[in-house]
Amino acid sequence: MTAGVRPSISACPACAAAPAAEDLAERALKPSQIALSLPTIHCSACISKIERGLNAHPGVRSARVNLTLKRASIDAAPEVSAEEMRSLVEGLGFEAHELDGASLGATSTDRAGRDLLMRLAVAGFASMNVMLLSVSVWSGATDATRDMFHWISAAITLPAIAFSGQPFFRNARAALSKGRLNMDVPITLAIVLAIFTSLWETVLSGEHAYFDAALALTFFLLAGRYLDHRTRAIARSAAEELTALEVPRATRLREGVEAQVNIAELRVGDLILVRPGGRMPVDGEIVQGTSELDRSLLTGETLPVFAGEGQAVSAGEVNLTGPLTIRATAVGADTSLHRMAGLVAIAESGRSRYTSLADKAAKLYAPGVHILSALS
Repeated sequence: MTAGVRPSISACPACAAAPAAEDLAERALKPSQIALSLPTIHCSACISKIERGLNAHPGVRSARVNLTLKRASIDAAPEVSAEEMRSLVEGLGFEAHELDGASLGATSTDRAGRDLLMRLAVAGFASMNVMLLSVSVWSGATDATRDMFHWISAAITLPAIAFSGQPFFRNARAALSKGRLNMDVPITLAIVLAIFTSLWETVLSGEHAYFDAALALTFFLLAGRYLDHRTRAIARSAAEELTALEVPRATRLREGVEAQVNIAELRVGDLILVRPGGRMPVDGEIVQGTSELDRSLLTGETLPVFAGEGQAVSAGEVNLTGPLTIRATAVGADTSLHRMAGLVAIAESGRSRYTSLADKAAKLYAPGVHILSALS
């Protein structure tokens, strides 16, 4: 045996091929996740038609269409391409665009929205029941009957308020613990005082209780907070949807040779081939070819526009009729698509700055209201 050379253990060809076979089997079992944007769907019939068509494909394991997001999520075999799925959906009569699934992860769950909606539902259900009991009191119920209705209202209101009012109570406690006031402080004070006054009246067999008012106040405040949350979530979702419209892969041309590369590998000055039906991966200038472009997802233009040599194109535009060769002038975060997504995000944060003005006003408003109430 030659010194310095490690001996190798011989093995049969089947054993040597086993690891490679296992790797191939593992890759074959690993599914491919494809996300498609479906801007033209509008009803359950559209969903059923697209899901049936996708699930009928032999390489698709499961396909679900979300009407609210106008998006399809496809669990397919590794050899199934997003372009194949897009062509299949367009063959069914619907517009489809590939999305980058990694950019859509943040919109998949909305725990804060579900939490607000659940508290809103509890407050609304409880307020309706307490109002029904209040009608009897307003209609002339007296003495023991009135007291019984008040106690039943209290039994419904206290746990409902304790659960539904948590967003206001937490924010008010956090503000007071830091020695400041926000709009949730007077809200919490109003709810607590209404409950305390109603319980006091109920214990003393008084005529007036305000359990229904406390619940109704909580319900409408939660409704406003939920609508504000949904507005912010839609703005964030729009920004992420724009970012996800960026093509994850592109065909780069070097010395006449085509190569599929990830979008992150593209550089300014690269030549990129965009075939009919494909979307522009970067901002650039057409150096060869003529075609028509669909800019509806970016500009809202419903009619295609002519594109020829020397014309500038933007990431996200769809090439409709002919192959185009473009020279990249902006890639990655410098593209117009990313800048547009950034503007949407800035608009959303700007709205939050306007909302914060209410908290600033509360520094003067809340003490003033409390002082005037105490004097009254």
